[in-house]
Amino acid sequence: MAVIGIGAENCNDEVTQYQMGRYVSSNEAVWRIFSFPIHERHPSVVHLAVHLETGQRVYFTPQNTVQRAAQPPSTTLTSFFETRQNDDFAKTLLYSEMPKYYTWNKSSRKCIRRKQGKPIQEYPDVYSTDVIGRIYSVHPSNDECFYLRLLLVNVRGPTSFQHLRTIDGELCGSYRETCQRLQ
Repeated sequence: MAVIGIGAENCNDEVTQYQMGRYVSSNEAVWRIFSFPIHERHPSVVHLAVHLETGQRVYFTPQNTVQRAAQPPSTTLTSFFETRQNDDFAKTLLYSEMPKYYTWNKSSRKCIRRKQGKPIQEYPDVYSTDVIGRIYSVHPSNDECFYLRLLLVNVRGPTSFQHLRTIDGELCGSYRETCQRLQ
C-alpha cells in the first residue's frame, strides 16, 4: 500500500529571509571586506569568588574525602588574603583590583604577581594590565555573604576574614555589624 500526498513544499527558508531583509551599512561592508574582527573579548574578565569563612565549594571523590575535609582547596578570596599577608603592594589593593596585578594559577591555586604589562613606578617588579576583576553578585537575602561582599568592595588590603570584621582593634560579631559601624 502506498500513500501519496499532494501539497506545496515548505519554502519557508528563514535564514535566507533574514539575510535578504538585513541592512548592511557602508561602514560594516568595508569592515567586512577588509576582514577586520567583528567582535572580540577584550579586556579579560576574571570572576572572583565570594564566600564566608570555610564556606567555599569543595568537591569530594572517594579518594580525597579526608584530605579535602581537613584542608579545603584555596579560592581566589582565600588566596587574596594570603597574598596580602606577605606583599606590601598587595595591601594597597581592593579585592576587585587584584587581577590587574596578579594572575590566578588554577593548578597551584595561588595568586602570582604578573611578569608582563605596564610597570608601576613606585613598586619594582610590579606590572599592571587591563584585566577586570568581577566579584560575583550576592543577593541581599543572604545577609552575611552580602555584607562580606560590601566590605570586599570597599576595604583595602584585608589579610583575613577576621581582619575584615575588625574596627579599631575590636572584632565585630558579624559582617553586617561591621558594615553598620562603618557607616
